[in-house]
Amino acid sequence: MSQKVVLAVPEAPPPPLTTLPPLRPLHAHALRLGVLDNSKGNADHLLAMIVEGVQSALPVASVVSVRKLGAGMPAPDDLLDRLTREADCVVSAMAD
Repeated sequence: MSQKVVLAVPEAPPPPLTTLPPLRPLHAHALRLGVLDNSKGNADHLLAMIVEGVQSALPVASVVSVRKLGAGMPAPDDLLDRLTREADCVVSAMAD
């Protein structure tokens, strides 16, 4: 007996590209790196390795690191506002 397989391919045309926000210039020609730790086990170790790698590859002016209270909770607005003010790029990681 043959079995029928139904495949659902969730393809849709991408939304039209709108204008991109202006790029932020690098602060003093070096990156201000933001780190958002989701508080899962070993996320801090993974993020530290990422920061070290970025620092070895690029000029980094500063690193601002914040940690969420819990993995299942969104980052509070004050943490996101701080990252927006103090970082050009933010890395977030989860681990176990």
